[in-house]
Amino acid sequence: MKTDVQIAQEAKMVPIKEIADYLGINEHELEPYGRYKAKVSLDVLDRLEERPDAKLILVTAINPTPAGEGKTTTNVGLSMGLNKIGRKTITALREPSLGPVFGIKGGAAGGGYAQVVPMEDINLHFTGDFHAITSAHNLLAAILDNHIHQGNALNIDPKRIVWKRVLDMNDRALRNVIIGLGGRMDGFVRQSGFDITVASEIMAILCLSTSLADLKARLARMVVGYNKNGQAVTAGDLQATGAMALLLKDAIMPNLVQTIENTPAFIHGGPFANIAHGCNSVMATKIALKLSDYVVTEAGFGADLGAEKFFNIKCRDAELKPDATVLVATIRALKMNGGVPKNELAHENLAALEAGMVNLERHLENVHKFGVPAVVAINKFPTDTEAEIQLLKDKCAAKGVEVVLAEVFTKGGEGAVELAHKVVEICETQTSNYAPLYDVEGSIEEKITTIATEIYRAQRVEFTSAARKQIGELATLGLDKMPICMAKTQYSFSDNPSLLGAPTGFTLTVREVKVSAGAGFIVALTGDIMTMPGLPKTPAANGMDINEDGEIIGLS
Repeated sequence: MKTDVQIAQEAKMVPIKEIADYLGINEHELEPYGRYKAKVSLDVLDRLEERPDAKLILVTAINPTPAGEGKTTTNVGLSMGLNKIGRKTITALREPSLGPVFGIKGGAAGGGYAQVVPMEDINLHFTGDFHAITSAHNLLAAILDNHIHQGNALNIDPKRIVWKRVLDMNDRALRNVIIGLGGRMDGFVRQSGFDITVASEIMAILCLSTSLADLKARLARMVVGYNKNGQAVTAGDLQATGAMALLLKDAIMPNLVQTIENTPAFIHGGPFANIAHGCNSVMATKIALKLSDYVVTEAGFGADLGAEKFFNIKCRDAELKPDATVLVATIRALKMNGGVPKNELAHENLAALEAGMVNLERHLENVHKFGVPAVVAINKFPTDTEAEIQLLKDKCAAKGVEVVLAEVFTKGGEGAVELAHKVVEICETQTSNYAPLYDVEGSIEEKITTIATEIYRAQRVEFTSAARKQIGELATLGLDKMPICMAKTQYSFSDNPSLLGAPTGFTLTVREVKVSAGAGFIVALTGDIMTMPGLPKTPAANGMDINEDGEIIGLS
């Protein structure tokens, strides 16, 4: 089979204006970036305010493994399948980060014959949103350091600055740095560091904002540090809000592209789900809901991270009501959860499949806790046997959940027609009783414990002394009545990435708690989760190139 980039380059794209015309977007509401990409004005939402919303479908997955799950691929394939059966559908995805693209994960444009295009542009610089977020974040860092250098009128405590700098690349050497070295005119010496751009609070704010005014209000609330009296210092205090909003004036507008089969796609925002809230922008989702019959969106990594945050943070904050959930799994990944090493996954192993199914079953139970109907989509591999498929169907049927095979990687939208019919059936015959899992008015400890025990199945939560001190300070400052954004390994329900399947009886350790007051959530860091990833021993970048004809090699 051809590579992803070869398939993408052979796709017969139509001009983006045709996609916009199909959706009913007016010419003055479209800002083209070449022939096949465009920004869509937020004015669309005002114009269509009275139009009923489409059905909202969340695509999530089991915990990721090296065997692969294909969540984004299934998302794209389902959106194309829904269009094939006559439902006007838009897919709404996140933008890829350059760090994983050049690291180990690769791009995030789907795969095979279920991709969004132009794949090369989407996986690289796209429309410059990440550059704008990086610039706005680092502008605030520069204003902050300059304020202290120029006399420190806000009495900021240099030892309590929490605003780092960011870069959209995996670079472990920048996790901890000393800045201000040199002479008196080079600033003051202090320890700092870099996060990856997708971990920036500005990324979360861009994705949760509902207007430019809302964006500016959220930017102003961001806490950058504390003064010597222990009071929070914000971006608004530093008078940096306007300049940051100026840098983000285009980035706030959703990006419109298309799939290989010309299904409309909004790709906007890119927070990771293991260190941020893992969902595409509210603006892209809301505009899509006004322009279609069905919107298929996704949330990063497994349902314990992305889906939990989609339900508890994004839907709560944006007043969205999801109608159905598609939980993606592969038989290969389930066998790996059952103890089979990666090099033996091609062999039939019913015992391992049954053992690994506990991971899928727990995710299903968790989705049902939010009151949203679900269907299991098996991203089919050629090595899957009939006996394995039947076992999976039988086990899920015993839980009252149907299993549908999806062959979108090799067949595109045609490979998702059965899944599309099932999603429509759920939306037309079942009622979603969506509700968040916890009340934001609870204490920080109570909310974290609820997630840890109800979603992860931890026996208890241990807070380090540093985390307890931070929780106390946030409560004193009145910054504790917000949802929780857990920063946790994506590979396990626990904070130990080696505990596969459905572990129980473990202790979840919260080592640090910090507020993202502008985004409107509290981040709880667990285990050894990093906000600046590193590159693997052999980065994907080592196999990438471009030839004299402009053909891109090795991008996936």
